[in-house]
Amino acid sequence: MTSCYIIIARDFFYFYFVFVKTYNSIAEIQSDLFDNKFTVTELTKSYIDKIESKKHLNIFLEVFEKSAVEKAALVDEKIKSKNAGRLAGVVISIKDNICYKNHKISASSTILDSFESLFSATVVERLLAEDAIIIGRTNCDEFAMGSSNENSAFGNVLNPLDENRVPGGSSGGAAAAVAADLCLVALGTDTGGSIRQPASFCGVVGLKPTYGRVSRYGAIAYASSFDQIGPLAKNIEDIALIMEIMAGGDNYDSTAASSTVPTYSKFVNDIIPKTRIAYIKDCLENEGLDPEIKSRINEVIIKLKSEGHIVEEVDFPYLDYLVPAYYVLTTAEASSNLSRYDGITYGYRSPNATDLESTYKKSRSEGFGIEVQRRIMLGTFVLSSGYYEAYYSKGQKVRRLIQNKTNEILNNYDFILLPTTPGTAFKFGQKGEDPIAMYLEDIFTVQANMTGIPAISLPIGKHSNKMPFGIQVMAKKFAEQELFCFSKHLMNSF
Repeated sequence: MTSCYIIIARDFFYFYFVFVKTYNSIAEIQSDLFDNKFTVTELTKSYIDKIESKKHLNIFLEVFEKSAVEKAALVDEKIKSKNAGRLAGVVISIKDNICYKNHKISASSTILDSFESLFSATVVERLLAEDAIIIGRTNCDEFAMGSSNENSAFGNVLNPLDENRVPGGSSGGAAAAVAADLCLVALGTDTGGSIRQPASFCGVVGLKPTYGRVSRYGAIAYASSFDQIGPLAKNIEDIALIMEIMAGGDNYDSTAASSTVPTYSKFVNDIIPKTRIAYIKDCLENEGLDPEIKSRINEVIIKLKSEGHIVEEVDFPYLDYLVPAYYVLTTAEASSNLSRYDGITYGYRSPNATDLESTYKKSRSEGFGIEVQRRIMLGTFVLSSGYYEAYYSKGQKVRRLIQNKTNEILNNYDFILLPTTPGTAFKFGQKGEDPIAMYLEDIFTVQANMTGIPAISLPIGKHSNKMPFGIQVMAKKFAEQELFCFSKHLMNSF
């Protein structure tokens, strides 16, 4: 654990300092906080100063300084009266597609620039109710469409571990914020790997929950049957606690499961029994997989076998169909979801428009970026008359095959082990000119979204190029508790 002095206040003549550590867990922060080593207000201001000092990384589109400091002061009072919530002192960022009442949200798009939300997402309300501090909104690929954070209308996010490389996407700002210690926990969204891939590239833990485990109310939709909100953090315990607070039914989201939420944080350190683990042969033998990542996964397999776990190879014959089917279905849903941004009701309206038709055309052409336009056009095409059956309908059938095969594997095994990404973080511009190469970055992550199962990326790999990479674990639907225990074991072992 490192430490540093942080300026927390100043006047014309003096600077005041507080000794604030760089914390790696909620437990560490709260131990010192409740021991009166600092206040929540001091801690919050220290994070604001750190964000300012690393402004060149372009991680935050906006810091909610006023509301964050006001909330911190209220939490300090609650600590004094001994009725503070479970997230007192926890500074959290939210991706720029998650609503926070009376705060701006843009999905990193010109078409929503300067738009202010009228309500808060359910996850935001639940975190605030437990006294979390929402520090600001993080940059992302426009409307969560991308794997590198190069598609934001407000510039690239730099990977804090190597500023010449991408942080991943679309939740690149969220992952980079945790990696750069600009917040303790970040919220992202995951449609096809958008939490796990940047978590892998930035060396943090990233979870995509079971579809329906966390309410999507208040998250700007990309593809509604795929999107999930999830946390990024430095350890499994923090992920478990955040999930315990966020998860559960919601009257505002009919897809949110009403089943009881386990007390994940209570059981995360339980000793795991001997488990049955599958690894997908087609993934490890994929020609695009970096040899060092393959070698590391083989090391993990050997170690698990030595501990008495059953680890077996399984076939998954649909690997080559995952990405094509995913992009047919998600672009179709995006075409529908993004039709509401028309220059009429709210958001950007072209100053060059002269009539109703030109308002629609110019506002959307000028407001949406190239990648978003590409996906809207593709989605409109696959839904169009004469092509619906050939593409969209067939994509749904492929999705069903993928779901059935994945469920078949998980009926015989507790977990599926596979890479998170084919390689480590790549350099800016390396893949941006080739959409297909960029789409293939999702080859190992889209399976979880296609099937609705939970998946987590764990930072237990280090490449010879000095960049981290994640190893991914998938489990049965709503088996987050077991997934957390197994993930904790892996993190401790490696």
